[in-house]
Amino acid sequence: MGHFSCTTCVLYCVYSKMAVSSIDDLKSRRMWTGVVAELMGTALLVIFACGAVVATKHQHISVPNGTGTDVVQISLAFGFTVASVVWAIANVSGGHINPAVTGAFMVTRRITIARGVFYIIAQTVGAILGAAILKSISPDVTKSGLGQVGLSADLGPIQGCAIEFLLLFIFVFVIFSAVDGQRTDVAGSIPLTVGITISVGHFWAASLTGAGMNPARSLGPAVILRGPALDNHWIYWVGPLLGGMVAGLLYEFVFAVNASTDKFKAFFTKTYNNDDFNSSGRIKQSAEVNGVHHALNTTDADVTIDETANGHVDEKV
Repeated sequence: MGHFSCTTCVLYCVYSKMAVSSIDDLKSRRMWTGVVAELMGTALLVIFACGAVVATKHQHISVPNGTGTDVVQISLAFGFTVASVVWAIANVSGGHINPAVTGAFMVTRRITIARGVFYIIAQTVGAILGAAILKSISPDVTKSGLGQVGLSADLGPIQGCAIEFLLLFIFVFVIFSAVDGQRTDVAGSIPLTVGITISVGHFWAASLTGAGMNPARSLGPAVILRGPALDNHWIYWVGPLLGGMVAGLLYEFVFAVNASTDKFKAFFTKTYNNDDFNSSGRIKQSAEVNGVHHALNTTDADVTIDETANGHVDEKV
């Protein structure tokens, strides 16, 4: 019972610290600028990427038998659109434009709960707004479907959920790998890396699940058209959110350059900050001064945690 009580105490300290950080975040003008950027970025994603689906379908109506390049065209459109939007707003909000990405950053304590919740709300509203705009400027959206996602006729809901899980697993795993600031083995454009991963996912799953890969993007067109995409819509939230969270946690504590037992232990303390750990997974000297070292050496009998460490939000994606 004593061990259970101490564990409960530590978890309470962790979440009370996150609550304090969330309150600080809510007072930050930069957070609200980020919320607006996420809303705008997700709206642009739906307009341009789903717009490519509409244009492809319209082309098939105008030119019988089409061109046979649907999957390639749509996959590249989604990949390039995501890369472009991330490039544009990464310095403002981190360029998540995806509730599953935000969920992964939230569960790994890279962003506060408040920021995560408002990002997801903004992304959802942005996707619906983008779909509404796209519908108002597109021809014959009832035939094009406005880029709605949906399961293949020979695919069950559990299979579809598993596919969406895997799509977001690789997507978020690549994101966490790309933003690992302590990697020195590769260099290049993070937005382009992210965009390529989106295209790869569409090459595989566009004909299976519609390759949602983004709960907000999946919801927007479905809400505006009130179409069949609302059937089994849970697939496009549960699969991606779980896949993203699992990938984020796995990379953070197993594959990250600074992954270590000390880092994992520190995750359950009030003062946890990924940037406090060097490439060997050890606490940096500056972090020791701020109280992380004390937190890591807390025993079951002594769960007092230094209050002096400042909360930190890693915003870059």
